[in-house]
Amino acid sequence: MTITTTGVRPPALDSDELTEILAAIAAGARRRRAEAPAERPLRALELVREHRLGAIRVPVADGGAGYSRRDFFAFVVRLAQADPDVPHILRLHYGFVDEQLRRADRPFLAEILDGRLFGGAAAELGNRSGVYTFDTTITRDGTGYRLNGRKFYSTGALYSDYLRLAVSDADGERVSVLIPADREGVRHEDDWDGIGQQHTASGTTVLDDVLVHPHELIPFPFPGPERRTGAYAQLILHAIAAGILRELTADAAELLRTRTRSYSWGNHDESRHDPQILQIVGELSATAYVVEAAVLAAADALDRADAHQRAHGEPSGALENEASLQASKVKVGVEEIALRAAGAVFGAGGASATRASHHLDRHWRNLRTLFSHNPTVFKARALGDVEVNDAALPAVGYF
Repeated sequence: MTITTTGVRPPALDSDELTEILAAIAAGARRRRAEAPAERPLRALELVREHRLGAIRVPVADGGAGYSRRDFFAFVVRLAQADPDVPHILRLHYGFVDEQLRRADRPFLAEILDGRLFGGAAAELGNRSGVYTFDTTITRDGTGYRLNGRKFYSTGALYSDYLRLAVSDADGERVSVLIPADREGVRHEDDWDGIGQQHTASGTTVLDDVLVHPHELIPFPFPGPERRTGAYAQLILHAIAAGILRELTADAAELLRTRTRSYSWGNHDESRHDPQILQIVGELSATAYVVEAAVLAAADALDRADAHQRAHGEPSGALENEASLQASKVKVGVEEIALRAAGAVFGAGGASATRASHHLDRHWRNLRTLFSHNPTVFKARALGDVEVNDAALPAVGYF
C-alpha cells in the first residue's frame, strides 16, 4: 500500500492519511500472525515515526495535530483495532508528551515533533515494599553518574529512542533519568513471556554501568491529589481493550459470513442467518460500543481538567480527582463484560473457531493481560470507600 503524506505534521483524526496508515498497520499485523508470529511490529513503528503519530497531542500552533483527549482516545481505539501491541508500546511515550505539554518550557518538544519515541521503565521484579522503591541505583562518578540495575515491565523500551528510568540515588531518594535508549551499557532483553500483548517488549532492561550526564537527571513525577497521572495511564489500556473488542466483533462477523457449515438442530441452513448465532455477534458489537463509550466519557473528564489547567495556569484538584474516578470506574465496569465477550465468540463458530489459524484466542489473551495491570479488585475497593466513606483516592500513580 502506498500512503500519501501531507508532510511532517501529524494527520488529522478524520483524514484519509490516518485511515491509510491504520490500514497498513492492520495488514502488517495480519501478515505477521499468518506468516511470522515471532516478528516484531517494526514496520508499524516506522509508520508511527514517519507520520509523527507520537505528536498528535501537540497543539497545531506548535506543529502537532492538536488532538483533544477525546480525539486521542478515539485514535487509540482505532490503532488498537489494527494492532493492540502498538498503542501499548506507545503508552509511556504519550504520557511523557502530556507531561511536556503541561510545562512552560517543553524541553523535548522538538524531538517529539521530529518523530522520536520516549519509553522507559520503573517497576522491578523484587520483593521490596513500597510503590516507589527501586534497587536500580545511580551513583556519582566524577562529574557525571553511573547507572546500574535491572528493570522489568519495560513496555516499549526496545523500540524507543529515549528511556526515562525511575531509580534510587546513593541516599535512597527517588530520581528519574532520561537517556538515549542505545547508550553503551543499556541492554534490552526481549523476554516478555506474558500470554498476551506479546510484542510489546515488556520484559527486562539491563543497565550496566551506564553513563548519565548531570543534565539527564529530571524531576521524579510524583503524583498527588492536585495532579494525578493515573487516569490517562489506565484509560489508555481500556481504549486498547475497546479496539480489541471492535476487532473481535469484526472477526466474528467474518467467521459467520464465510462459514458454510451449520448444525442439524440449528435454526437455519446457514449460520449467518441463524438468529441465535446472530444474537451472539450482536452482543459482541454492543459490548464493544459500551466499552468505547465509557472510555470516551472518561476522556471528556480529562479534557475538562486540561481546560482548567490552560485557563488558570494550575490544575484543579476537583477536576483531576473526577477524571481519576471516572477512569477507575471504566476499569471496574468493563473488565467482566469484555472478557465474557472474548469467550462468547467461540459460541458463534463452534469447534472450528478454536483452530489456531483463526487466531481468535488472541483477543481473550490480550484483554486478560491488559486487565491484569493494577488489579481491578483494589480499584473496586477504593471506589467503594469513596461511595461509602467519602474517602480520598490513593495518591499514587495507579489513580
